[in-house]
Amino acid sequence: MTNRAKYGFAIFNPANGFNRQKHERDAMKLIIQIPCLNEEDSLPTALAALPRHIPGVDKVEWLIINDGSTDRTVEVARELGVDHIVDLPINRGLAYAFMAGLKRCLAEGADIIVNTDADNQYNADDIPALIQPILQRRAEMVIGDRPISTIAHFSWVKRKLQRLGTKVVRWVSKADIHDAPSGFRAISRTAALEINIFDGYTYTLESIIQAGLSNIPITSVPIRVNGETRPSRLLRSMHNYILRSIRSILRSFFIYKPWMTFFYLSLAPLLVGGGLVIRWMALFAGGTDRAHVPSLIAAAGLLLLAGLMWIAGLLGEQLLINRRMLHDLQLRLRDTRTARYDVMKDGSAL
Repeated sequence: MTNRAKYGFAIFNPANGFNRQKHERDAMKLIIQIPCLNEEDSLPTALAALPRHIPGVDKVEWLIINDGSTDRTVEVARELGVDHIVDLPINRGLAYAFMAGLKRCLAEGADIIVNTDADNQYNADDIPALIQPILQRRAEMVIGDRPISTIAHFSWVKRKLQRLGTKVVRWVSKADIHDAPSGFRAISRTAALEINIFDGYTYTLESIIQAGLSNIPITSVPIRVNGETRPSRLLRSMHNYILRSIRSILRSFFIYKPWMTFFYLSLAPLLVGGGLVIRWMALFAGGTDRAHVPSLIAAAGLLLLAGLMWIAGLLGEQLLINRRMLHDLQLRLRDTRTARYDVMKDGSAL
């Protein structure tokens, strides 16, 4: 019997969905993780709303990621019965904290991971609905779809940007999602093992794009939200949010769709350069008395630029192949490390 079968690792088959081979002693475990930064005031309210029992799940545990808090966030979490604490000594950002939480949840044997916020903006009563597509083997990642049009503290501009950003992410990832920036999401063990976040700002957009392009089934479910308890710490200004979101999406394009990205970028210099060449040939055939050297130089430069973009796209495709191979090795390594951790915790194989 392999370690994967013996110690309860999730196996994803694109044809059959989420197949779990579990030892008889194993139970379905859900871990709810909450990234925290100076949340001693809001954390009690958020934790009070979290469930300890959910139909279809044998065990529910809580985990917080303390992202360099300078208040009593960790002490409050311990007093309120949080099961696991990832304590980062300095602030590393939301994306890093999210990944640190996923790694710890995997190490603790989570079959499903739910990510939510410490400011209690998401309605915790919707967690059972959020995990249903995973329990029913219809998806590996589920994004909570907020009622954007009815959220009072969302400005008209922010609502439009949310919709636009979601449309772009849906087009890139080919995933059926309706609220890409939502941090309220459920992730299966299989998907969590495969996710890598390179963006230092936020995990929300890149994780969807990466999962979609990795053929990880994604879906959305409608959720409810609570009233605003404090201003968003991620959204410092609308201008900053727009620039960072654009950068995150463009980075994902270059990483996961290099040939398509560089090909589309090459179209402008290719068309302009080709047009200048055709113009020069027409003038030459018409018996012009001028050499039109500047046009030829500009055409040559633009066509050379287009050619370099094609080469960059081809090199990007080669790097993408290598990245996929490294990703497979990383997945195996994460599986192995988690298996060793489970054995050490259980003690039966020591």
